[in-house]
Amino acid sequence: MQVIKNVKRPSGPFPSLPSGMDIVIKKHFDSFMERGELPPELRKEDCIKGCTLFDDKETLKTWRNNFQGIQHTDKETGILLHGAIDTLLVHNGKLIVLDFKTRGFPLKEDTHENYQTQMDMYNFLLRANGYATENYAYLLFYYPDKVTEKGDVIFETKLVKISIDSERGEFVFKRAIDTLQHKEPPVQSEQCEFCKWANKY
Repeated sequence: MQVIKNVKRPSGPFPSLPSGMDIVIKKHFDSFMERGELPPELRKEDCIKGCTLFDDKETLKTWRNNFQGIQHTDKETGILLHGAIDTLLVHNGKLIVLDFKTRGFPLKEDTHENYQTQMDMYNFLLRANGYATENYAYLLFYYPDKVTEKGDVIFETKLVKISIDSERGEFVFKRAIDTLQHKEPPVQSEQCEFCKWANKY
């Protein structure tokens, strides 16, 4: 709707806490990366053994940029896909996406499933740029646990490993390209409130 018909989603207030947490966590991880160590959130995890933090600072700076990120252009249409990652692990020369998530509550059994497409897309982008990746990614969740007597907020962490499929990510990209090449949008979901609003235009 935005690209073809110039109908943008209505903007609204956005909480600044997630953005603030994102900045603090990245600085925290980078401080350990510069020392060649893993932060304590990861050291306690058996599945992380043998991994190191990706330490190419300049590349990481570009890939984290929301307006640049890691990019891939479709050769046939010239349509650009880009995504901003949080950080990466390296295992046996292969890259592993590590994405930070902040929540207000502990995880449910299926919470990680909400990020499947995002992780598939990141891995598609990495492989499209010639990088070897593992067939899995990690989500590191931070959520508040308690407030100490001194007023410090204590967060718990949970690391979730999910299988990824770069071909599935490429399929989503191709579907997006196909959608953009049509003058009319695809059939809408009955649950999409934005579609109902946009139909008025």
